[in-house]
Amino acid sequence: MNTNPNRLRSTFVTGATGLLGNNLVRELVARGYAVKALVRSAAKGAQQFGDVPGVEMVVGDMADVDAFAAALQGCDTVFHCAAFFRDNYKGGSHWEELEKINVVGTRALLQQAYDAGVRRFVHTSSIAVLDGAPGTPIDETCLRAEADADDYYRSKILAEREVLRFLESHPQMHACMVLPGWMWGPGDRGPTSSGQLVRDVINGKLPGLIPGTFSLVDARDVAWAHIAAAQSGRRGERYLAAGRNLTMRQLMPVLGRIAGVKVPSRQLPLPALYLLAAVQEAYAYLTGKPILLSMATLRLLIREEHRTRFDHRKSEEELGLSFRVLEQTLTDTVGWYRAHGEA
Repeated sequence: MNTNPNRLRSTFVTGATGLLGNNLVRELVARGYAVKALVRSAAKGAQQFGDVPGVEMVVGDMADVDAFAAALQGCDTVFHCAAFFRDNYKGGSHWEELEKINVVGTRALLQQAYDAGVRRFVHTSSIAVLDGAPGTPIDETCLRAEADADDYYRSKILAEREVLRFLESHPQMHACMVLPGWMWGPGDRGPTSSGQLVRDVINGKLPGLIPGTFSLVDARDVAWAHIAAAQSGRRGERYLAAGRNLTMRQLMPVLGRIAGVKVPSRQLPLPALYLLAAVQEAYAYLTGKPILLSMATLRLLIREEHRTRFDHRKSEEELGLSFRVLEQTLTDTVGWYRAHGEA
């Protein structure tokens, strides 16, 4: 059992092959920490971490925490980055999987980690748990009502409640939460929605601009925020790592210039967007491949427009968090996809 809650030596990362998880694993290894990485398959783990020495891969799934619980032994810190989220851009309803992995899985992981002697837990939450009036700054106190959440947002709200409930009954556990925005960066093999957008832009598949304002953040900065939260975060607190507020109209010219491709400049009208989302959902259903715009994503973009101006003062003051410039994030993201033949 780890007896010093301020020491960070042996870590366990869930969702390790994802965009955030793989960047966190790399940052931990670079800092000399021992890392156990939860991967869905040995092949996927080898593909993601073949160039990272010293990573101990644990094959497992958040749908069955008990099956990999023994690997938590000997760790002092768990970074819980895994989540089910693909319904946002693959179409359809997936509440059963969202609840099983994001909510029940978080509850099981907390208990198994505690039983294994882990006393520090950093939970990857989301800006989804926050809300505010359009155009106003939003901080960690601006909590979203469950009734005003779609299925994915609701699952993240309930997952946070699992963490806070566990802290109430386990005073020896130290846990806090990091709330990322729309993450970009290298290593996005999924791809996530940002990676899918990059691929569609590079391959000329974007017919026009979609609505929306975003809080764009580099996954490497979010990884750094997780480590800082483990070392300096206060018990039970939320820390925003949402990044820079911008619109799609502001983002696309910068992405096009960096990628060296022409990008659309006109926004698609709403009827065309709904038709496009319906067609893409049908394509996803038939092929199983990810898409950029599902009905859920479109409704989310419309509802959340101008609600992405986040106040990071708490994370800056308590964690020392800062963000790299947008151009660096986009350059590294595009470069990674091209280097790996993904676009």
